[in-house]
This record gives sequence, structure tokens and C-alpha cells, in this order.
Amino acid sequence: MQNKQIFVDTNLLVYAHDRDAADRHEKAKALVAELWRRPMLPAISVQVLQELYVNLIRKQVSDMEARETIADYRTWYVVENDAMLLMEGIEIRERLQSSFWDGLILAAAKRARAGVIWSEDFNTGQDYDGVVAVNPLIIE
Repeated sequence: MQNKQIFVDTNLLVYAHDRDAADRHEKAKALVAELWRRPMLPAISVQVLQELYVNLIRKQVSDMEARETIADYRTWYVVENDAMLLMEGIEIRERLQSSFWDGLILAAAKRARAGVIWSEDFNTGQDYDGVVAVNPLIIE
């Protein structure tokens, strides 16, 4: 997995910053630290950054800390939301009968040329048009 671009879904980042998430927090925090050390930083989307920001301020994080956290993650490969990504997300949603938001996340992962998406929201091991879902929080 070291040579493949990894797309990171929101839930992993939320757990990494949510001390109330107990075991998930510790595991996610370690995984995110590992991602920062990779020679190829992971991919995320503007949608992921938006969802992370909302979750941070819901958890009573200061505006400054939330803004700085988002600024840090902007150094990763960020897929911008645009009209083409919207249409690709809609097409994926219709084809897979998924939620609109999951379709948009998969469209962003494909645009990033990610071979893997780290998420709790997809079936681990399933290939979504060349993007394989992995739940890295599953403790083996």
C-alpha cells in the first residue's frame, strides 16, 4: 500500500481529533501520524475538509484551532469540488445506489487516482471502479 495514493475519508480524521472516541481516537491518531510520514502525502477533498471543520467546531474546538487544523491538512493533495466532480459523483451515486455524499467521495478518490480509500463507510475489500475500500480502524 506504500506506493498507492491513499484517499482519506472524513471519519478517520474526525476520530484522530476526537479524544472522546476512545480506542478509535488512538488508532486513528496513529494512522494519521503514519500518513504524515509517507513520501506521498494522502489525498482528501474539499468535502472532507468541510466535514472535518464542522465536526471540530461541534466538539467545542476553538475557531483558531479548527482553522489551523484545516490549514495543516491543506498540505495534502486536496481534490477541489467543481461542477465536473459533482456530475461524476451523481453518476457514481446512481450506478452504485449509494448516498450522494459517498458518490462524491468516490468521485474525488478517482480524480486523485487513489488506489485505496480509507473509510468506515464502504465495504472493506470492495473495488469501486479501481478504488479499493479499506477500513484501517478494524483491529486485527
